[in-house]
Amino acid sequence: MFEISWIHLVILVLASFRLTHFIVFDELASFIRAPFLTTIYQEDADGQMSQQIEIKGTGLRRWIGKLLSCYWCVGIWSSALVVALYWFFPASFIFLVILAVAGAAAVIETKT
Repeated sequence: MFEISWIHLVILVLASFRLTHFIVFDELASFIRAPFLTTIYQEDADGQMSQQIEIKGTGLRRWIGKLLSCYWCVGIWSSALVVALYWFFPASFIFLVILAVAGAAAVIETKT
């Protein structure tokens, strides 16, 4: 049976959070989303900018666009990738720790 310590579980959770956020929201990952999504910024009556996401294409392209526009959906696949890296490629643990530290920093930043 596969056992995991609580600290490794925390690292996996934070790494998954950060990877998910990177894919769905970060500008550096926009090249991943660009073939499937268009982002439109509009100013409302109060002068506030709002963001609209339009999904491109049909079939598989549209399905991937829907997936990439859903934080919860990407979260499942990111979690699966993080756990697979941890389980099958132990050398990737340092990468997961880096993601976890970045994820913890993001949580702290949003709370301050």
